[in-house]
Amino acid sequence: MAPRHLAITMGDPAGIGPEIIAKAALRLRPRIEAGGLRLLVVGDCGALREAAAAVAPGLDIPEVEEDGAWPPLGALQAGPAGAPIRPGVLSPEGGRFAFQAVERGVRLALSGRVGGIVTAPLNKEALNLAGYHYPGHTEMLAELTGVRGSCMMLAHGNMRVSHVTTHIALEDVPKRATPERLRRVLELTHDALLRLGLPRARIAVAALNPHAGEGGLFGRHDIDVAAPVIAGAVRDGMDVVGPVPGDTVFVKLRAGQYDAVVANYHDQGHIPVKLLGFEIDPATGAWNDLSGVNITLGLPIIRTSVDHGTAFDIAGKGIANESSLVEAIEYAERLARPADAKAAA
Repeated sequence: MAPRHLAITMGDPAGIGPEIIAKAALRLRPRIEAGGLRLLVVGDCGALREAAAAVAPGLDIPEVEEDGAWPPLGALQAGPAGAPIRPGVLSPEGGRFAFQAVERGVRLALSGRVGGIVTAPLNKEALNLAGYHYPGHTEMLAELTGVRGSCMMLAHGNMRVSHVTTHIALEDVPKRATPERLRRVLELTHDALLRLGLPRARIAVAALNPHAGEGGLFGRHDIDVAAPVIAGAVRDGMDVVGPVPGDTVFVKLRAGQYDAVVANYHDQGHIPVKLLGFEIDPATGAWNDLSGVNITLGLPIIRTSVDHGTAFDIAGKGIANESSLVEAIEYAERLARPADAKAAA
């Protein structure tokens, strides 16, 4: 049985979403034509056609209807066309399309018509100008799926980092990093690792304080909050260690001692993954490559995403890099595979 389509939501059409989608489809065309991968782009079909003509000549992405039969690679209009959307120009119309694409992708995933969604970047300012007041994709997806308690995992190669908290002030982290929240993130991370085919699912919890509190000299959160949760997870059969000091835990992850790290806050987890995922030319300082995937754990659907923004400054110039999107598609495939295998059985 052929795999189900993955829905690729375009994000803001004024950003680099249309371009990286066209480039990724061109790069993955051999697999699409061989029948091993099926993609449905959801967004502004006009913007996709323009991008494909510019960066992927000869690539055919036919427009389809939601209730019809889909070819291995097709495009679905997210909503009614409005005012023209120009690359690099912030607009409410771009925010509207971004929301409608995600909303439609989620609906298709919840109904089982697609195996998961892969999201291209949206612009938070445009989203709010359009009347959709979300801090980002994560909060939008939680509302659209009716779920509380999801978490973000960033991935690049063997660097997989889940987050106890994300978009909150640093001073609020200790209050939000409760025993219940840490246990939830551990369970979600453990389940994701198993679905990715990592049978041991070895997890390290990063310490909140320097030197894991140094016996209480630098704070007691790691001793009083994290350590008992970790001990409970071990008793329940999970392979968890910690709290491991933050200045060494990611080195050990990169060395393969763990399969994932649970970070306490946004920058603690994002910096090591992005430092390794962004390839810089030392001579010019230019970014040669962007790699890294954002995975939302705890939703009733599979969702992966690029780990970069809309890049309005280079939109429409044909120079955006599609590597992060290709990686996000591949992660979505791996996560969707068990469900598709069960459906085939």
